Amino acid sequence: MDINNLKNLLLNIKEGKVDVDTALEDLKTLPFEDLGYAKVDHHRSIRNGYPEVIYCEGKTDEHIIGIVEKMYEKKSNILGTRAKKETYEKLKKIYPNCEYEELGRIIKIQNKPIENIGKGSIVVVTGGTSDIPVADEAYHTAKFLGNDVKRLYDVGVAGIHRLLNNKDVLMDARVIIAVAGMEGALPSVVGGLVDVPVIAVPTSVGYGANFNGLSALLTMLNSCASGISVVNIDNGFGAGYLSSMINKL
Repeated sequence: MDINNLKNLLLNIKEGKVDVDTALEDLKTLPFEDLGYAKVDHHRSIRNGYPEVIYCEGKTDEHIIGIVEKMYEKKSNILGTRAKKETYEKLKKIYPNCEYEELGRIIKIQNKPIENIGKGSIVVVTGGTSDIPVADEAYHTAKFLGNDVKRLYDVGVAGIHRLLNNKDVLMDARVIIAVAGMEGALPSVVGGLVDVPVIAVPTSVGYGANFNGLSALLTMLNSCASGISVVNIDNGFGAGYLSSMINKL
């Protein structure tokens, strides 16, 4: 239940369209619903502005389907991250409106229109093509949360002219997500060009001394460019969510 649904319920009670007992049934599961293996947080959209997001990695398909069922009953828009294609195929048989973004491993079920609540555009930038799966997780997250999102891929520091050739796109952004592996220098370069927040996402892309993304993470944390925040390694979802929060301020 989101804040608009709650307002409508209260108005319907006030106008006598819904009796108190019926309303109580709706409100019983408002804080959360205990499934035994999961406690589905139906109250989150009222507190945070967005419904709960399902992190699918490590969960069984049965558990994911059970959580989706309870969220679907509340007519929530449903987003699942780190999802396997096999999980999507099972959900698609139950929910025909289920969609899957294969590169970003994102499951989407849209039960109501997504209102664009952003004040500007979010631009997702990658250093290389190998960073696209993490970038796509950020892109589809931010888009599903109600934002105008643009992609600018494979513009890393090894060919800096590719980035500079797109500086107009960067200058028009309200928030930028910079996704890079290897040494992770891209966010510093972007941060030196723009006057908006840059969310840096280190990826685990790189050879041995990259230490599965640790080198990129440390580079981004030690950036001398101002206005950069850093999320965890490969955390495209976290970057997409944060960019949406900033864009709606």
